[in-house]
Order: sequence, then C-alpha cells, then structure tokens
Amino acid sequence: MNNNKNTLIFTDMDGTLLDHHTYSIEPARPMLAYLKHEQVPVIPTTSKTCAELLALREHYQLDGPFIVENGAAIYIPHGFFPHKPAGAVWSDGYWCKSLSSPRLHWLKIVDRLKKDFPNSFIGFNDMSVSEICEATGLPPADAELAAQRQYGEPVMFTGDSEQKSRFIQAAQHRGATVLEGGRFLHLCGDVNKGIALKWLTDTYTQQFALAQAPTTIALGDSGNDIAMLEQADIGIRILSPTRQPPVVNKTSGLLLTSSRYGPEGWNEMLDDYFKNMP
Repeated sequence: MNNNKNTLIFTDMDGTLLDHHTYSIEPARPMLAYLKHEQVPVIPTTSKTCAELLALREHYQLDGPFIVENGAAIYIPHGFFPHKPAGAVWSDGYWCKSLSSPRLHWLKIVDRLKKDFPNSFIGFNDMSVSEICEATGLPPADAELAAQRQYGEPVMFTGDSEQKSRFIQAAQHRGATVLEGGRFLHLCGDVNKGIALKWLTDTYTQQFALAQAPTTIALGDSGNDIAMLEQADIGIRILSPTRQPPVVNKTSGLLLTSSRYGPEGWNEMLDDYFKNMP
C-alpha cells in the first residue's frame, strides 16, 4: 500500500470526526476525500472498541491503522507495513500491538470499588444494551459493539463531584489509570492515546526507513485526547457543544482550536492546514 509518508493524522471519533449528538460524519467528507486522494493516513484514535471501529472503518472507507480503547491497542491492516511490527500479534487480518492488560483485570478492580462506592456508578459490564443505548445515544446494534471491550472498563459515575474525585483516587491507588471521556470514566492500564500515537509513529518511521519522522496531527475534543494533543506535532482541539476545550500543556509544536463544532471544525482546521502548508 503506497502512502504519503510526510503526514499522519490521528483523530478522536465521538465529538470530533463524528458529531456529538447525531454521530454524523457528513461535514468532514470533503476533507476525508481529499486526504484519501493524497494518500494521507487518517488514523482513528478513540475510546471505542475494535468491534466498533471495524464497522465504522468499513462504513466510512477508512482503510488504515486504528487505535482503540484510549490507546490500549493498535491495529494495523495487512499490507500497510512491509514487515511485521515488533511485538505485534496476528489477529483476523490485522497486526495487533497491545499496550494494556486485558479487561478482566480491570473488572476485578471495579468489583472492589463497588464496595467502597455503593450505588455511585455503573460499569459497562453491568449495563444492558438498552442502558448503554440510553447513556450513549447509540442504536442497539452499535451499543452491542461498544460493549465488546477487550482492555479497559468504562463506568458512568452518578455521584457528586467530591465522590467522583475520591473514586478516581481509589481506582488509581489500585493501579488503574482513569481517563475522563465525554460521557464515561475509563479505567485502564497505564496507556493513553499519546503513547499509542508515539508507538505507531516510531514504527511507521522505522518500517519505511524514513530519514525524518512524519508530521503528526492530532484532533480531539475531550480529556482523554490531551495526551495525543500534547504528543503530536500539531494538536487541534475541536470545539464541543457540551464542554470547554481540554486544557493542554503543550511544550513543543502547535496547539490550535477550531471555531466550529465536531466534524465541521475537523474539516475547517485540516482544510486550513493543507491550504497553507509550506
């Protein structure tokens, strides 16, 4: 598979490439078509599961690598790289590089937290498909895909902010990393989207024997996107209709913020970049 080797685009999905309320991608289609024509890889980097991404990739014709469950694993389709990536295992047509312990480990931690925080949260594992639909706005078929988690465990916290702070501390004390997304707290390993972005970028540079690493652009709208916005050469915060842009402590590169929401902002910012790039 031939690619433009100069740029890699890492994008959050919900609230960024997909509209927060409708999950529509339509406003971003012009830029997606341009990037496909220019062979610039668009790499979904998301809290979503592998099962969800396989369906979305097919629907939106995103045929490159993808990063799932907030950086827990990176999937690389057959033929994208010339060689097997170091540490990856073969899984149904993809090389999979896991960066986290499996889900069962985190479910055991969630069970212990139930005793200290009774009736204060509910995890995905304890939610019915209809409850997942109600919490996320997803239709039933998509909710079933969202429930097929392999690494971390999302929980919907219903207590007050003081309880939530204590819950996060308790989870961290038990060895979990807690990432706050648009709707859920994600209990997972010491992984994040930034670590996954760096691994894939370094592997990409090595696989193609590039003299210089490609420029990395990351787009996201919430707290679990901070690490990749900080890691990328260019971090782009996409405006959300439901919350303020995440606070990003970027020590190098550029940090930009869209003036439009969701996929409109996504299309806007990348259009500006590619029109004005040297």
